[in-house]
Parts: sequence; C-alpha cells; structure tokens
Amino acid sequence: MTRRTRNILFVMCDQLRFDHLSCYGHPKLQTPNLDALAARGVIFDRAYVQSPVCGPSRMSYYTGRYMQSHGVSWNFVPLKAGEMTIGDHLLPLGVNCALVGKTHMRADHAGMARMGIDPKSRIGVRIGECGFDAASSRSTTSPRRSSRSARCRSRSTLFTDRFLVISELG
Repeated sequence: MTRRTRNILFVMCDQLRFDHLSCYGHPKLQTPNLDALAARGVIFDRAYVQSPVCGPSRMSYYTGRYMQSHGVSWNFVPLKAGEMTIGDHLLPLGVNCALVGKTHMRADHAGMARMGIDPKSRIGVRIGECGFDAASSRSTTSPRRSSRSARCRSRSTLFTDRFLVISELG
C-alpha cells in the first residue's frame, strides 16, 4: 500500500496584521502568492500569539505550550534542552522538518553540557535548532542578512525566509 506524501508549509511572518492580506479581504493590498497558498491550504482565523515578542511566540508555536511553561521569555533565550517541539514529535514518523529564516533562538549549551550531549552531534544540532533538522543554507547565511531563497542540499525543496517546511522523507 502506497502512502501519499504530504508537505506542510507553515508561514510565520513578523509584524503582519491579519487584515493586510487580500485573502482576508483587504480592499486595496494585493498578496497573490500568499492568497494562492491560502486557497490550497488552511486559513486560521482565530489564531493568537502567546507573546508580543517574536522569539517566545515562535517557541510557543514549536512546543504547543505557553511561554510561562516553555521558559523562553525573550528573544535569544534558549529553549531548554529536552523540551519537545513539533519537529521532535514528527521525527519518529519519518517526517523531515527544517526551519529557515529568522528565529531568534539560541542553543541551550548549558543544558546539553549537563546532559552530556555533544552540540555537534545530530541530537545536539537538533536541540540547537529547537528540534528541527538544520537546513544547510543556515550555516552560510549571515545572521544580519536573511536569505530570501536557498536550496537545502539534501532535498530539492526550496526554502524561503521565515517558513517552516515539513516534508516526509522519501
């Protein structure tokens, strides 16, 4: 029995009001590319952020937990080593997950040291990437300049700035 491969593209934009997209009915602004994605996907019309600061809010998306629970209170505060994210939950199912773009995250080096985890090991890299596989473009992208598009060398998937790309391993 063959299983159909599904891809999830989770777009998370900073400082984008919901009503500044034409798919949400803005009378003048035209956002045809986002509209096309929305037409083929799901629009969440009652989604709320857990923090007004982007880093903690992202960690809430990744973990499914409130900011007070996961402990990331500000940008560049590390997500604790051992904190489960959507990437960690999908890995045993054979789903490859990668983050690309600005994330405001830092690796929990102190937590990895306490647990005896080498930050350069696959587990250490995944902890440093908040439970996601490292996209090869991140190592070559300057933190001051976000890459608009970069190819992940292991797949032909195109990664675009500030997107979470999840695809099943083939």
